[in-house]
Amino acid sequence: MKSLLIESARTAAVREVAVPEPEEGQVRLRVAYVGICGSDLHYFFDGANGAFVVREPLVPGHELSGTVDLDPSGALAPGTPVTVHPARFGTPREGIEDAPHLWPGGSYLGSASTWPHTQGAASEYLIVESGMVRPLPTQLPVRRAVLAEPLAVALHALGKAGPVEGLEVLVTGSGPIGLMAVAAATAAGARVTATDVLAGPLERARALGARATIDVSTEAVEAGAYAVVLECSGVPVSISTALKAVRAGGTVVQVGMLPDDERPVNLAPFISKEVRYFGAFRFRDEIDAAVELLAANPAIESAITHEFAVADADEAFAVARDSERSGKVVFAL
Repeated sequence: MKSLLIESARTAAVREVAVPEPEEGQVRLRVAYVGICGSDLHYFFDGANGAFVVREPLVPGHELSGTVDLDPSGALAPGTPVTVHPARFGTPREGIEDAPHLWPGGSYLGSASTWPHTQGAASEYLIVESGMVRPLPTQLPVRRAVLAEPLAVALHALGKAGPVEGLEVLVTGSGPIGLMAVAAATAAGARVTATDVLAGPLERARALGARATIDVSTEAVEAGAYAVVLECSGVPVSISTALKAVRAGGTVVQVGMLPDDERPVNLAPFISKEVRYFGAFRFRDEIDAAVELLAANPAIESAITHEFAVADADEAFAVARDSERSGKVVFAL
């Protein structure tokens, strides 16, 4: 089978590797689509995602959809359309028993955080544990289902904020995760405003339900106007903007990943407004709700702007890095 391997910074190649055989409790999938995430971009362009350095050829990709190829148990018939929860959870810890995504010792598809690396989905075939597989409802096409993982991230973040129906919600940063946050908050009944510094992302946010958009390179965000802010840009200066924009007693959820170093943040509004500030890391089981929402709302598929073959990986990564041109970029296998 063909697999896309990131071998070092800016070096990726399609290699022929053996088709894997599933063991007891596992399922072999025929992969159809794989989304390119920010972590995949870091692995390709930098050879590392934060502290996680590519030390052996890494198959990227944790956002995927496809069909069942072989289930030794017989529970899932060949050809069953599916998506996948990409996490293998680690060891439970006291105090976070209900948050397996925070347990130590787990792994995530397409990650160099483990040794050997946890290989991802950008291959013709993929082996996963049966409990990671999510069969799709009949009304959900396989192509749209590739968005289940990033939408689950957005739904997990939204859950941190609590019910948002009828509330003013600000989404800062309209990249792929920001777009999923716009879709999730809109579906939950919020009045959504989205920000970015580029016209392309703002146009895509409006298509996914944002009632208003703000180009923060030319226009200021109104202070104290929002009950909830979902900070999706991962830009440190946006934290100060989020704390300024949220109303007294409101909630800010940090969705975008930040550099692992010290950066200046204006905490005065956080204190004076008694703001609730949450981090949101991946998700627990919200992928099930994401599948339901994708089935019910075909318009979310518009977040996918480009498809590439894995043989064109260099171009695909370049386009995915250009947020003016692209929303979600996917490999079609």
